[in-house]
Amino acid sequence: MSLLTVTNLEKTYVSPEGSLSRIINVPHFEIDTGKQIALRGSSGTGKTTFLNLIAGILQADSGHIVVAGEEITALSESERDRLRAHYIGYIFQTFNLLAGYTALENVMLGMMFGTGMDTNFAQHLLERVGLGDRMQYRPSQLSVGQQQRVAVARAIANRPRLVLADEPTGNLDYHHANEAVTLIREICHENSAALLIVSHDSEVLGRFEEAKDFTQVNCV
Repeated sequence: MSLLTVTNLEKTYVSPEGSLSRIINVPHFEIDTGKQIALRGSSGTGKTTFLNLIAGILQADSGHIVVAGEEITALSESERDRLRAHYIGYIFQTFNLLAGYTALENVMLGMMFGTGMDTNFAQHLLERVGLGDRMQYRPSQLSVGQQQRVAVARAIANRPRLVLADEPTGNLDYHHANEAVTLIREICHENSAALLIVSHDSEVLGRFEEAKDFTQVNCV
């Protein structure tokens, strides 16, 4: 059953010279419940924009995005925020952890606008990602790899049906990148969440049974 369906999606930006530049043109794309798909693409090809459109962070110029039966492109900004909080987890390349909060607090903040605060589940997630002894550490006290693990736990905190991962290994070395991908895939599988990951790293993408070039999806 299709969890995410994208049809005739377009997004255009105004260039510094004032001309229109179309960055997204996706005729059709879909992900079934529990599926894991990787998209390969170099910088500047619109991968992040595509994820932000799916998440409702950006508004499409035209087209349709349906997540769990909800038409995102028909919603207001506040309605998109609520839908994202309930159905979508997002793993950012830069992690986006709040510096003044502990690892546990960062994960729990991810619950605030979704299913509600659940300290036990937040603690379980941090234990699951190997940070049971680092729950009270702030981001500055954690390594880059540990910060990524907090970001993974936060993305799953609301038990989303779809997880979006934007270059999640971009700040990690080879060893930690492979660990991160394994962890993300396992956590999504354990929580029955579909996964859409975008990256330029062929080593990472080679680990997915279903991987394709973003140019196969985005016909600009």
